[in-house]
Amino acid sequence: MLASQEEASGANLEIHRWSGIATMSLAVFATISLLLDKRGLYRALLIVTVFGVSLAGHYGAMLTHGDDYLSSVLPNPAADGTVAAKGSDEPDFVLTNTGALNPQQVQDLNVEVRTILAHNCYSCHSETKTKGDLRLDSKEAIMKGGENGVVVIPDHPDKSELIRRISLPKGHKEAMPTKGKRLTEREIKVLKFWVEKGALWPDGKQKSIYRVAQLEPRTPELPAANGDIILPVDRFVNVYFQKNKIGWKPVVNDRVYIRRVYLDIIGLLPPPEKIDAFIADSRPDKRERLAKELLTRNDDYAQHWMSFWNDALRNDYSGTGYITKGRFDITKWLYTSLQTNKPYNWFVKELISPTKESEGFIRGIKWRGTINSSQRTEMQAAQNVSQVLLGLNLKCASCHDSFISDWKLADSYAFANIFADTLLEINRCDKPTGKIADTRILFPELGEISIDASTEKRLRQLADLLVQPKDGRLYRTAVNRIWAQLLGRGIVEPVDMMDNMPWSEDLLDWLASDFVANGYDMKKLIYTIVTSKTYQLPSTSVKEAGDIMANDYKFTGMVRRRLTAEQFTDAISTAFNPMYADSAIVFNLLPKTIDTKLPFARAGFVKNDPFLTSLGRPNRETVSTSRTSQANLLQALELTNGNKFTETLKRGAREWKKKYPTSDTLVTQLYRRALGRNPQPKELNVARKILGPKPSEEGIQDLVWAMALIPEFQLIY
Repeated sequence: MLASQEEASGANLEIHRWSGIATMSLAVFATISLLLDKRGLYRALLIVTVFGVSLAGHYGAMLTHGDDYLSSVLPNPAADGTVAAKGSDEPDFVLTNTGALNPQQVQDLNVEVRTILAHNCYSCHSETKTKGDLRLDSKEAIMKGGENGVVVIPDHPDKSELIRRISLPKGHKEAMPTKGKRLTEREIKVLKFWVEKGALWPDGKQKSIYRVAQLEPRTPELPAANGDIILPVDRFVNVYFQKNKIGWKPVVNDRVYIRRVYLDIIGLLPPPEKIDAFIADSRPDKRERLAKELLTRNDDYAQHWMSFWNDALRNDYSGTGYITKGRFDITKWLYTSLQTNKPYNWFVKELISPTKESEGFIRGIKWRGTINSSQRTEMQAAQNVSQVLLGLNLKCASCHDSFISDWKLADSYAFANIFADTLLEINRCDKPTGKIADTRILFPELGEISIDASTEKRLRQLADLLVQPKDGRLYRTAVNRIWAQLLGRGIVEPVDMMDNMPWSEDLLDWLASDFVANGYDMKKLIYTIVTSKTYQLPSTSVKEAGDIMANDYKFTGMVRRRLTAEQFTDAISTAFNPMYADSAIVFNLLPKTIDTKLPFARAGFVKNDPFLTSLGRPNRETVSTSRTSQANLLQALELTNGNKFTETLKRGAREWKKKYPTSDTLVTQLYRRALGRNPQPKELNVARKILGPKPSEEGIQDLVWAMALIPEFQLIY
């Protein structure tokens, strides 16, 4: 229910789901043991069941009420009002001013007041939901008040109902907000100060309370080289490191680099003989040579990057819509585009103003039965194009004015009209408003769309406008996605919120301008990144998954990440035994020559199944622009008890036993193919104990299973 109706997803959902299933099973066994009068077993199972209920309930509450549902009700550690304003060392005029405010102070105060109201009050008192007939999202609405009268009396906070309500003690039946966190002492003081100063609300265009990134491209000046900091990427990172007092660490060794760059560019483990040759190579530019060589392996490159773009363009080989012809794949077009390294501007143009082979992206999914207005195909196109290509989330603004940005419902419908055959009526929270939407692009600075033109012509106009070099947002979004894919975290995070502050604005802007200057060449962009000293720094880790999104995140190098579902599957196929050996399951949508080249079916081209799902492959009914790198309960269950993995180990064990009759030879070959090195003496001794004097099939299975679960195999360092 949480997944389908609340659109919940991620590790918390999977833990909730499987702990709930496990709890149900335990409860059944406890009941059976009680009926069989096995009291000891019953009590033990009952205790574990209670723990399961608590665990499942805890994660269920996190999904429905937020990760902070427990901490949000605890006393605020900063409730004494001593918090400094916005991290500034300068005096806070809200706390110190006793006289008149200058125009800038009025503007700053107004932005802060609207921010407090937006984050704490709009969920109940805005255009979307108006409890007590009170709205707090505009000057006129605030001054009008609600069904109980005026709530703000300028100059008199002591007589203003708004101030009284937010100042009431927690638990009082009239205290506001009724849900979620209470306002901090400082927030209450800001609102009191605002009313005391006359509830000032400047006329004219108001400054946004949300950051809005610059649309136009910018080419920052290249910082000076310094010692071995020569390449442009490294020069910008060096400025960032100096500013944040971060030192450069020595780059990773050859063994780590070759494995990292193989997996990142073509998605495969490097063969042991390639590793040996690379380590023995004494040429100073061998890493640049390796990157170039891998980028010329066009089929391998395309087969790996298909998964990345399948996620983003919600392209799949089976699932909702294909049987009813309510959805179309773009597999053949996408593969050819990657294999030929189609320039990104043409890639985008053919997605928006499509050929027959590429139209599946903007056509969306035609759902059967009655659906929400925000999921009609035209609105799906608007949401998907804005999210994937512009790093902009319109999903909230497809039902109502957004709570997390300045985008309005009218903006979403106006953009969706470009994709529609007939003009759309605006629906607010699935209720018709009687208003017909305009037709316009999200960023009018890029140009206008002909309202009276045919749909085909409008799409052509939209494509031409979006790929202009002056649309800096399109190219910043693209390079940020590639950076995130290669280094584990974007320069801007989340990657679909490009209005967020980048950790290095100059680096992002330079990469985007260089991408345009190099003919929108994705491979050149990847080469620029993977040959930088920055990419070659040792990987780092985060204590909690949420730390990677923190506002105070500090970049120090690539974020250590887990192999994707496809990378892990292909690694098992390469090192031990093909998981998908039958080339017939690779779809006929690709050139026929592809099947004959593959010793096994690459996981990126097979239909999704429980094994791939457990390792994080999404269902692709909606756009997916990032995958979690955290291990979860579902993955653990599948790798320990899943039928697909178990059968692969069984088949492989039979073949390895025939080929390597002695334990030492078998172990050495397995370590070289899986980890790119010989086993250490301790590892060899442990493997001998597992295998015995003569390898058995069961022993081989156990050894491979153990190796597949160690961090050295599962992680990209």
